[in-house]
Amino acid sequence: MCGICGELRFDGQAADGDALARMMHVLRARGPDAGGVFFDGALAFGHRRLAIIDLSDAAGQPMRDDDRVLVFNGVIYNYRELRRELVQRGYRFSSEGDTEVILKAYHAWGRDCLAHLDGMFAFALWDKNAQSLFLARDRFGIKPLYLTRDAKRLRFASSLPALLAGGGVGTELDAIGLQFQFTLHGSVPAPRTIFRHIKKLPPASWQTVAADGATHEDCYWRLPARRPAPEPDEANYLEAVRASLNAAVKSHLLAADVPVGVLLSGGLDSSLLVALLAEQGQREILTFSIGFADQPEEAGNEFHYSDIVARHFGTAHHRYHISDRELLDALPEALAAMSEPMFSQDNVAFWLLAREVKKEVKAVLSGQGADEVFGGYYWYPQMAAEPENLPPLLRFAPRYFDRSHADFLYLLDPRWAAAHADAGRDHVSPFIAARLQEADADSFMDQVLRLDVTTLIVDDPVKRIDNMSMAHGLEARVPFLDKTLVETAMTLPPALRLREGGKFPLKHLARALLPHEIIDRPKGYFPTPALKYLRGGFFDFIRDTLTSSACRARGLYNRACVDQLLAEPLRHFTPLQGNKLWHLAAFEYGLQRLEARHHRGAIPAR
Repeated sequence: MCGICGELRFDGQAADGDALARMMHVLRARGPDAGGVFFDGALAFGHRRLAIIDLSDAAGQPMRDDDRVLVFNGVIYNYRELRRELVQRGYRFSSEGDTEVILKAYHAWGRDCLAHLDGMFAFALWDKNAQSLFLARDRFGIKPLYLTRDAKRLRFASSLPALLAGGGVGTELDAIGLQFQFTLHGSVPAPRTIFRHIKKLPPASWQTVAADGATHEDCYWRLPARRPAPEPDEANYLEAVRASLNAAVKSHLLAADVPVGVLLSGGLDSSLLVALLAEQGQREILTFSIGFADQPEEAGNEFHYSDIVARHFGTAHHRYHISDRELLDALPEALAAMSEPMFSQDNVAFWLLAREVKKEVKAVLSGQGADEVFGGYYWYPQMAAEPENLPPLLRFAPRYFDRSHADFLYLLDPRWAAAHADAGRDHVSPFIAARLQEADADSFMDQVLRLDVTTLIVDDPVKRIDNMSMAHGLEARVPFLDKTLVETAMTLPPALRLREGGKFPLKHLARALLPHEIIDRPKGYFPTPALKYLRGGFFDFIRDTLTSSACRARGLYNRACVDQLLAEPLRHFTPLQGNKLWHLAAFEYGLQRLEARHHRGAIPAR
């Protein structure tokens, strides 16, 4: 796990070494163990290393192989199998890690190497002979890759703040990106971001850029959501899930030369990871839980459940109880760690948990993705129960969208909306409708679950676990987003996944492994209720952000909307129970931190 950045010039000038250094400085937290650079005229690569596989200098980056150079962020879980296959084809290796496997695989198969890679990754490969840059991102977008381009050059980096640090990037807000941000609870699907001049390489995509700027891009993998023929019986479906999940957990554990812990919320998903590690014979399992102060509406920790799991399996368990004061003090840095502003209160919990966990280990397993893959959220049964004659969008949007388009326009200053034609038309609804109608899905719920796994999850929980863990140089792995496991799950009838309130295949597997209190409990997570029910110092933080001179000068928000939310901070929630006041403040504060961090002056809304 690392941070990568680079530049390719199109104007005949040498790559900007000062810009590369500034980007690498911002990426240092992602890779605290080492750094390296490579220059080849118009091309420059930078790399910050977090050493997890092959801790020797032989695995350092940028890595060269003849006339090919690579910078890579992530982990290839099947790198040992690929290495053996490549050795049989005559390739020789000088390191023991996965980075060199990508280089050899590209030499052997070209762009088709991506079909051979199982893992989470974003990488850039320079082919000196062809004078061509090859960029790629994993199937589920677990590893980020941000891009900015003008007539003179292309730059890329593992984070949006790193690109801003490089300089020369336009920072006008994208009106369409804002619609996604405030409608899909902080998710802006690739290739858009909140800024017009910064993009994201989409998941499961590659891009080639020639020295003259000629560019080609394509998707290398698509996820079907169809039943096989002949269709298996229920027992075979469940056995396929068990085998795939076992293999995923094993591969995610073994692809490391350092200890790997587990982020244990006490919910089904993380508890099941612990159970499978124990079943596979793993000893001295390291587990980590975090909790916060209670609020009248909601408990602030689930230690009762994580303690049950830790005792049952005899793990080396670490509990972190965070006071309101500590949580409030952490807010500025936690919000600043986000490449793009995110709205889930879990973000801050993960940032604080990662800060403590990094003192013990460099890599952890997390349960992210299980709810999307196996239908664990309460809104899935609600969508399934809607009349089948309704258009897919009308079954989906009322249960998922944070705001209607009219509500989105209400939160904008009318002058800002009038100045941006893209703000006036609804772009989110047609985007979602089109994605729900894509081919190779057997039913509406197949379409929904596939959309969530391939698109919506990428810029919410997946980005959250990457941003918050890598802010402290901690590698977080997500076995429930293993390619084979997800492909297996997408063959299951949705009704099987949604049985017993959702995630039935996981519950079925867990009944032989976990105490029943864990399986039949309400859904668990790392709750931070003080950021949902805004009172005291947390409300003061929100109010100060939204009434600041910077916020007023930006002119983005309708002050009547802001005043209404401030007057009733415990009343206005989205259908998914997000606090709308928090949404506005988190976004504004994220912009302010970008301004302060990079000393680039105000980021204008117009």
